[in-house]
Amino acid sequence: MSDRIRCSCRRCTIRGLIGPAIIITVGVLLLLGEMRGDNFSIWNTYPVILIVIGAFSLAAAASSAEGHVSGAVPPPAPGSVPTVPQNQFPGPGQGQ
Repeated sequence: MSDRIRCSCRRCTIRGLIGPAIIITVGVLLLLGEMRGDNFSIWNTYPVILIVIGAFSLAAAASSAEGHVSGAVPPPAPGSVPTVPQNQFPGPGQGQ
């Protein structure tokens, strides 16, 4: 599927929850708007979405990054020879 290493540190885990939290918040606000009427319309309750985003961002910033994996590609296996990509378009001064 993908060669990316998924980071499981606390900071990345919390950042990964921001999207689902926003979707759930919008869903709850829309449900309340349908059940309760005009007091819970999305135009009156949009600050709740901003508060949820801010709370998750604050929690991610305050959490530990211990064990964070920053590389997108796993390191080569021990004993393997690293491959150097070939330049397909040689520049000036480089032979053809």
